[in-house]
Amino acid sequence: MTKQYIELTQLTKEMYETVQEMKKKRMEIVNLAKRKAMMERQYRKALAAEIVKLRDNGIPATLISDLARGNVADLKFQRDIAADLYRSELASLEVIRSEGNILQTISKYQDEL
Repeated sequence: MTKQYIELTQLTKEMYETVQEMKKKRMEIVNLAKRKAMMERQYRKALAAEIVKLRDNGIPATLISDLARGNVADLKFQRDIAADLYRSELASLEVIRSEGNILQTISKYQDEL
């Protein structure tokens, strides 16, 4: 066997590690999806409460939306971070899937030779 071939044991090990990474990422994604949903709920509840508070304080209706969003901007920031982390983990999983596909292609190519 020449140096250009990956040893079967090494290839198998890398494929196994890739599968393990995918399983780990799946759990991370589930946790991040829950956090994302929780942050969305928390933001929407706070926004609704802030709108009611401003309305009860006699703030003109044309200003309520902007003022309420400004008053709960920190929660919106946390919500946006949670959503971006979730999307980032999904992209990371796609990279790992691609690695797995590459390893499968290498394995198939070596089997054919």
